[in-house]
Amino acid sequence: MTALRVTAVWLVSTLTMLVLAGVLPDFRLQSASGDSATVIGVTAAAGAGAFGLLSALVWPLLVRAFLLVPALVLGLLVFFLNGSLLWLALSLVPYGSGSTDPTMAVVVAAAMSAASSATNAFLAVRDDRAYRRRLARIAVRRQRREGRYEPPTTPGTVFLQLDGLGYEVLKEALEAPEGGEPLMPAVAALYGRSHRLTRWRTDWSSQTGASQLGILHGSNEDVPAFRWYEKESGEVVVSNRPTSAAELQRRAMERTGDKGLLAQDGASRGNLFTGGARQVALVLSVAARRGKETRSRAGYFAYFSDPANATRTAVSFAAEVVREMVQSTRALLRRERPRVGRGGLYPFIRAFATVVERDVVVAAVLGDMLSCRTAVYADLVGYDEVAHHSGPRGRDTRQVLRRLDRSVQLIAKVAARAPRPYRLVLLSDHGQSFGETFEEAYGLSLEELVRAGSGLQVPRRAGRTASGSEARASARAALRWPEERGQEVPRMPDRDRGPVVLASGNLGLISFPDVPGRLSRERIEELRPALLPTLTEHQGIGFVLVRSARHGPVVLGAGGCEHRLLTGEVVGPRDPLAPFGSGAAQAVLRTAQFPHAPDIMVNSAFDPATGAVHAFEEQVGSHGGLGGEQSHAFLLSPLELSPPVGPGEELVGAQAIHRVLRRWLTESAEPHLVPGPSPLAAPGPERNQPLSPTP
Repeated sequence: MTALRVTAVWLVSTLTMLVLAGVLPDFRLQSASGDSATVIGVTAAAGAGAFGLLSALVWPLLVRAFLLVPALVLGLLVFFLNGSLLWLALSLVPYGSGSTDPTMAVVVAAAMSAASSATNAFLAVRDDRAYRRRLARIAVRRQRREGRYEPPTTPGTVFLQLDGLGYEVLKEALEAPEGGEPLMPAVAALYGRSHRLTRWRTDWSSQTGASQLGILHGSNEDVPAFRWYEKESGEVVVSNRPTSAAELQRRAMERTGDKGLLAQDGASRGNLFTGGARQVALVLSVAARRGKETRSRAGYFAYFSDPANATRTAVSFAAEVVREMVQSTRALLRRERPRVGRGGLYPFIRAFATVVERDVVVAAVLGDMLSCRTAVYADLVGYDEVAHHSGPRGRDTRQVLRRLDRSVQLIAKVAARAPRPYRLVLLSDHGQSFGETFEEAYGLSLEELVRAGSGLQVPRRAGRTASGSEARASARAALRWPEERGQEVPRMPDRDRGPVVLASGNLGLISFPDVPGRLSRERIEELRPALLPTLTEHQGIGFVLVRSARHGPVVLGAGGCEHRLLTGEVVGPRDPLAPFGSGAAQAVLRTAQFPHAPDIMVNSAFDPATGAVHAFEEQVGSHGGLGGEQSHAFLLSPLELSPPVGPGEELVGAQAIHRVLRRWLTESAEPHLVPGPSPLAAPGPERNQPLSPTP
């Protein structure tokens, strides 16, 4: 069968070369005086064979040599290297007189690589035994390089994070409409046969930085938001900035005394943090470092070692850019609301998140399973990026979910054929809440409102907080561009400099940089007597957190309402936290005790009837604070693992997720520790009923 596959790929490559020679003006397989059909055919066959051999033998060496260049540069360089191999192959052909110019060689090489890769993949899928043998050979070679000759018999675990996909949205994607199939059929099949679905509630800071730090490193203490100002250093910490991510990871490891979830033979792919893994690809906390340990070799090499991958990704990238432009134009013509700007670099950032990063991360995960890694944690950020601009349930985001489902399906298929057994756990780090931005709804930004309440001049165009985007930061890291700095702290004259105002979705942070330490409520009222009333009485503000010298952390609401968090005492006709659910007070109190909590924290208003919030950033789908679906993440786990929580219990906080995942890794390492089926885990008649609104 192997000989048949090689012959078929060679034949398809030869035919592809003949067709291209007949279509392209600057690519020919005959001399100017003309050659016979036999000579042309032999030239094409020899050229295709030489190109195939060079691709198989020389290409991997070239990719290894260029691993230290930025990832996206390597992706573009692939085309020129591939074209050079074709030019060399034609020059080695002893028959005929094939020739092409350098530009056309790139086009021909890309087309031939795509055709041969598609043919090989089609035949391999049709021959399941050959596919299994191929996986086994790859696995054995990798195990020998690592000193392992026999694959482990204990199960490995793949944790696949679908960034930003909330519990409620996932439920809808798993339910089949009448006469149709679910939006995510592969994930729905897992739930229907082998997995249980559990909802978990995030911390107040419902964003990737806090959630993933807690999940991977067991502690997200002192992470009040996506970005915050630290008075002692005068710096703004931004979770997706490589240097900030490295510092947050260092602090978490120092606090726990542990390297992280993935320290034992683990791999981290597409994440903000390593989780203690030595094998990393597209991980921001190590992106600022250069060296052998941070080349992301397992990710980039496994992907770019096949030149057809670069061709496929480039075409998909261009198609995604065009798709975003068309969808954005259509939304503009339909006057869809709410709406944010989708121009500038956003189409390219979206394409990077939904195509390039997805492809590299998925390829790295497949390589990890073939290498028998014990634990893999990978983050697919495409849905989160698109939902920020199109909404959690928009037509655009539904298309992204379909493509993510195909990635899950591919990973599940390879897991079933890997040399060691694997358990696939799907989870999210937070959800998304829909709503028009604060500025769109009320005609001014949070910073402008704060300056007005502080009695300061409001600039004609106050500085905005840049929208938080893991994909944007990953793209900058892949290109090795300098970190974004200077956008978070407004540059004002000293005489007019006011508070530092930052945003994390619908969560706002206000700090007074000229006053050391955290200001008390009493001191704020003395310095800026109109500020707190201005904030609490604004209809777009849900509640305000301050620290009282007398009562400790206090939540303020409209009409003089207060919730004193240490005692639970509510002053006034209503509790300002009541619309945000029963767990709001606990979440806010925990954050209020962080050393780097700002002087004032502001959470936007929340409409329980619609689930809408108002982001202080340019996002129609947002997360970062309290209110709506952003606080409801999911955990889809195999039934063979112990239930995440007992009956009637709620899973709260990223640190709790870390403990659950740790327990599952222990169970996988020692299968005899896995408990028998429990009432929560057992598949029963209700498994085939519609998903319930509670876990």
